[in-house]
Amino acid sequence: MEAPVVISAPNPRSLDLIFTPSDRATLHRGYQVVEADPLGITGLDGAVLAKARYIVGQPPLSSETLARMTALRAIFNVETNLINNMPYEVLFERGIHVLTTGAVFAEPVAELGLALALDLARDIVDADLAFRKGEELWGGDGNRRARLMSGSEIGIIGFGDLGKALNRLLSGFRARIKAHDPWLPPSMLAEHGVIPASLEEVLSGSDFVFVVAAATNENEGLLGAEAFATMRKGAIFVLLSRAGVVDFSALMDAVRSGHILAASDVFPEEPLASDHPVRTLPGFLRSAHRAGALDVAFKRMGDMVLEDMALMDRGLPPMRCKRAERETVSRMRSKPVDRN
Repeated sequence: MEAPVVISAPNPRSLDLIFTPSDRATLHRGYQVVEADPLGITGLDGAVLAKARYIVGQPPLSSETLARMTALRAIFNVETNLINNMPYEVLFERGIHVLTTGAVFAEPVAELGLALALDLARDIVDADLAFRKGEELWGGDGNRRARLMSGSEIGIIGFGDLGKALNRLLSGFRARIKAHDPWLPPSMLAEHGVIPASLEEVLSGSDFVFVVAAATNENEGLLGAEAFATMRKGAIFVLLSRAGVVDFSALMDAVRSGHILAASDVFPEEPLASDHPVRTLPGFLRSAHRAGALDVAFKRMGDMVLEDMALMDRGLPPMRCKRAERETVSRMRSKPVDRN
């Protein structure tokens, strides 16, 4: 029997990045892999398009091209941002799954987010830099701004895979954790041991606020000057999902005024201009969108893709990757990444 066709167009990822050598060998044993330029799918041989069972990547697709792909069962978006570059209504009507492997980033991003918060709470980086210059403060003198996360009040904005992973890490701190996610019913939040709360309750009632909400067409600039003003003085704000969720200038102003401390792994433009004022802003801890970019996370993508292909080859639904939903996919507005 002829092996099913897989069209490989995972840019900016690569098959070597997302598959271990063993998993890549498994892929090539079980499937006929056709490497393609994401912008050149339409130009592939008609027989290849007709036989393609899976696409790895999220290349732009037209309704006309999809009509030629009569055997297509799933598109595996390993870039992880759901991009508005294909007719989702056609895919849903035909029962073609659009799947994302973004869950692989939840644990590594959550871990770095916790590290950023602990750093700001205990002045770890600043104390180290002072030590290198011979200006260290010993004992209690070096803890004038320090605080405990244990027993504190923590707020989480967004409670998808990343919010859940963060909540698991925070569980050992005996904190009171409130979460706000307008796309989830309160009972689902409560099942994870967090207190369902409004956005205002999370902001005004937390010592630490973690923003892990996906960017949508409903939350652009959601957190601006008014939101930051409602936060407790000295509270710590950690941005992990997308910069578009906040008014970044207002966030910098809130830090510059001394009202809050902040950390971010994401920025309005990436790479950031060399003269951007956030680079030298005291009270702001910076990370260059590196929270999830671990090799172990990338390799989990390949594992997820292979397992879901195996399920669908047996006529079963995919279970490892997250399925795009008809009601929400058109609301997503994350920018595609151009580097790993």
